[in-house]
Amino acid sequence: MPEETKSIDYAMEAASGPHFSGLRLDVLRSSPSSSPRSNPVQAISSSTTSLPTSQPFIIGVSGGTASGKTTVCDMIIQQLHDHRVVLVNQDSFYRGLTPEESKLVHEYNFDHPDAFDTEQLLECVEKLKLGQSVHVPIYDFKIHRKSEDSFRQVNVSDVIILEGILVFHDQRVRNLMNMKIFVDTDADVRLARRIRRDTVERGRDVNSVLEQYAKFVKPAFDDFILPSKKYADVIIPRGGDNHVAIDLIVQHIHTKLGQHELCKIYPNVYVIQSTFQIRGMHTLIRDHEISTTDFVFYSDRLIRLVVEHGLGHLPFTEKQVVTPTGSVYTGVDFCKKLCGVSIVRSGESMENAVRACCKGIKIGKILIHRDGDNGKQLIYEKLPKDISERHVLLLDPVLATGNSANQAIELLIQKGVPESHIIFLNLISAPEGIHCVSKRFPALKIVTSEIDVALNEEFRVIPGMGEFGDRYFGTDD
Repeated sequence: MPEETKSIDYAMEAASGPHFSGLRLDVLRSSPSSSPRSNPVQAISSSTTSLPTSQPFIIGVSGGTASGKTTVCDMIIQQLHDHRVVLVNQDSFYRGLTPEESKLVHEYNFDHPDAFDTEQLLECVEKLKLGQSVHVPIYDFKIHRKSEDSFRQVNVSDVIILEGILVFHDQRVRNLMNMKIFVDTDADVRLARRIRRDTVERGRDVNSVLEQYAKFVKPAFDDFILPSKKYADVIIPRGGDNHVAIDLIVQHIHTKLGQHELCKIYPNVYVIQSTFQIRGMHTLIRDHEISTTDFVFYSDRLIRLVVEHGLGHLPFTEKQVVTPTGSVYTGVDFCKKLCGVSIVRSGESMENAVRACCKGIKIGKILIHRDGDNGKQLIYEKLPKDISERHVLLLDPVLATGNSANQAIELLIQKGVPESHIIFLNLISAPEGIHCVSKRFPALKIVTSEIDVALNEEFRVIPGMGEFGDRYFGTDD
């Protein structure tokens, strides 16, 4: 077997091991290098070192006393077993009673917002969101004070569940949440559960529980908890008995956890699902030692996947056909009004994949002159005359600063193409380019196979894959 073929097979096999959805700058910086070409990260500007890391997904769970909030949280945690999940109870942040308040504890309203140390709660959640470990206090419900010599350490997690009757009351706390759930349970059921809980777990007698419920708990529910229901994204009737609602919530959380951070910010950005094959092909085309033939071969494979994914975002119509067995099959019909537009010259590398997927498709071209990163002069354009009536696949394998892309998109819109009819396809994207394009054209869709770390001082994508056009067309020597 030729040595070059062995190296390719080895790279594909090595890529089937554990991998991350993003590339860490510290790992790149620690990589040994013998030449500037093999260590492009040295050129990264200092601003990229402050790029945000992946933040945890924060879920707020509220509801009346004994509504089943903890049960719902436990069920969510059980179904998210493949992620790091931590539960933070608002009950841990009760204010400790003063000696005077302790003497009149039966007159103290534990269901009022002032009963909680919201500032401490806010500080803990903010630290967790920043990826820092925190010490959560332990509250003793028998003496109504926080433990002075013990605490619960909560470490960095993928998901943070914040549970409590009044977690929706303070807007600052609400603003930290990615999802807000309200558990809605019948009042009689909640009262029965509260009696059982407070007598068994908190050492209280039934009469004191009922007295407190009538005097404080129910009025507080009507005045503070029930009004906060309007802030909920999801309302779960019957609490933990509603398995369908909890399954849907878990599916949504799984979807969000699998997304790149930029996909959470911009819903118009789509990254095709990473597999070991895709990761392996990226490993090969990013290797500066790969031959032009192999670079083209694996680039074409990746481009085909991106194109197929992009086509999936086009509108369709239902269509019925009769199969050879005489049965009727209900399917869909492809979008008829479609064309491709390549940004010369790198975008031309994607034309073959578009033609292979879309028989007889028209393809236009746009040439934009760039002088460094400042020049954005339109040199040439040749587009279908009826392009305003078509959906457009805009082709450019690398989205770097986004300036050339914006120029091309602006031209298409001037030609009458609705912004929502443009799908921008590329192999790799820099976060700066995604911000630039998505902010200016929020209705346009971006489909890419990977989002890289950043741009360096020369506006090159890092880790990137160099000058794609030169490498693809063999003019990089």
